[in-house]
Amino acid sequence: MTKYSFVIFHKEVEDFLKNLQETGVVDVTRQKRAIDSYSMNKFEEIAKYNSVISALNRLLAEANSKKVEIPSGKPQSTDYIAYYNSLIEKKDVYKVKLFNLNADYTAALPWGTFNNENLEKITQLGFTPYFYCVSSGKYNKEWEGAYPIQILNEYEGKTYFVILMEGNEKPGIKLTEYTFPSVSAEVIEKEINETKELAAQNEKNLLEMTNCIEDLKVMKEELLSNLDLYLAEGASTKKADETIVIFEAFAPTEIDDTVVKFLEENNVYYLKEEAKEEDNPPIKLKNNFFAKLYEPIGELYLLPKYGELDLTVFFAPFYMLFFGLCLGDMGYGITLILVGLIVNFKVKAYANYGKLVAWLGLGSVIMPALNGTFFGAKLYELFPMPQNITDMFFDDMQMFWFAILFGIFQILFARIIQGVYNFVKGRIRVGLNCFGWAICIAWATLAYASMEAGITYPEWVNYIGYAGLAGIVLCGSDAKNPIVRIFKGTFSLYDSTSVFGDVLSYIRLFGLGTSGGILGFVINSIALNLNEIPYVGWFFMGFMLIVGHIFVLLLSCLGAFVHPLRLTFIEFYKNAGFEGGGRAYNPLKKTNKQ
Repeated sequence: MTKYSFVIFHKEVEDFLKNLQETGVVDVTRQKRAIDSYSMNKFEEIAKYNSVISALNRLLAEANSKKVEIPSGKPQSTDYIAYYNSLIEKKDVYKVKLFNLNADYTAALPWGTFNNENLEKITQLGFTPYFYCVSSGKYNKEWEGAYPIQILNEYEGKTYFVILMEGNEKPGIKLTEYTFPSVSAEVIEKEINETKELAAQNEKNLLEMTNCIEDLKVMKEELLSNLDLYLAEGASTKKADETIVIFEAFAPTEIDDTVVKFLEENNVYYLKEEAKEEDNPPIKLKNNFFAKLYEPIGELYLLPKYGELDLTVFFAPFYMLFFGLCLGDMGYGITLILVGLIVNFKVKAYANYGKLVAWLGLGSVIMPALNGTFFGAKLYELFPMPQNITDMFFDDMQMFWFAILFGIFQILFARIIQGVYNFVKGRIRVGLNCFGWAICIAWATLAYASMEAGITYPEWVNYIGYAGLAGIVLCGSDAKNPIVRIFKGTFSLYDSTSVFGDVLSYIRLFGLGTSGGILGFVINSIALNLNEIPYVGWFFMGFMLIVGHIFVLLLSCLGAFVHPLRLTFIEFYKNAGFEGGGRAYNPLKKTNKQ
């Protein structure tokens, strides 16, 4: 990166930034003090647009899944955000109102149809109504001889009745008096239907809002563009009583000629120098066609800080092969290759993701080929093969040890990368310590293999191991006192427990790959049993094979994506000495309007 300092007369700042925005290549440093009340309001406004767009997208997806027809046209209101919020507010109001009305309807329904005016006339005549409810089997006919009783309704095995008493006199029957509803169920039902119609129209208006999604996106992008311009201007440092403005910006070194040409054409006074780490310049990764596909994966964790080694090109092949080990099935790998190629050629917006899926599919063909798993079955079970070919396939125990050794190889590779990087940076002591760890890890692995598998190696290999051990002890600290240095270096050998834990983490490669193969085998077994159903067994078998293997593929892909991430970001990054913390290159640019 190249660092630029611009000096602009304050009246020319707005025009300069607009022209700079058109180039779309210069990252203007943004500072926290640019977040004033204006920009905060803009951020809140953009957040509202994001919220509404997300909600409408969910509503549209739900409508499409239920095959609900979307109304044509758009709302008359031009303030889409306020209109949407009013619809949501009405939706909540109707929901609460319907809940309360249904509760009132349930309470009023057993009392039958009545007129409040008739009740008022009874009261005016000097009678007081008392309302009761009792199970029909317990209703006593003798009450009718003792009191003026009117049965209002027989409902669900219960008798609802009223007793009229003069004045304040109360009936002498020992029953709990009920509260009579203020409104008849018939009236409530009418109100419910009216409210449902209003709620349905409100839902229709919400669905109509989905036609405005693209308009909302354009409005949001325009806000973002204006905010980006404002923040760039607000990030400036004003000097000389605000008569000049000084900007600090960064651009890739390879486009220096373009930036310089722009500055000279606009008669801008500028200073240009190579960016330094203390300037905290932005990061723009440079990778080959293969590693570039894995940059989104690395960005899930942290970008390297400026001047730090980008590990994308180193972890990319490991991630591809780890994904294949976790997926554990050649058939699934071929499926991913086909899906990735289709996306690459047919969906240009996601072409890079299609290529990534295809490469991961290739890894899922290479690694499961070790044990010959193909859609839950073994290749040598599907196709006749000579015994000497069959013996080449790994069994489960061999796959277990292969996963462990593959993990040790990645840890060694990470330590060597860290050692070489420190040598290049002139940190010889740290580099020797890294190589010492790499040698000792390889030595310990070879020693264990000699004990367990009977592998022999020359005696001189032990001397190389002693040299690696010396590298750890003597170079494990930068203390000037040799005794303190040896003590700290010896104490650092405790990190071997961490290395051992890192190695064990790679067992997950074997576990996930084996579980995926077992699930595929289970699907095949169920499908074969379904084939025994007379006449239609072939249909159920085919259906089970297709749906079952799709389900297993999706489930296995989830694990195959997540667990190599952990191995990369924890085991590999840690052993490679990755620090991270860089900020992404974000040039000031004009948003294209559709």
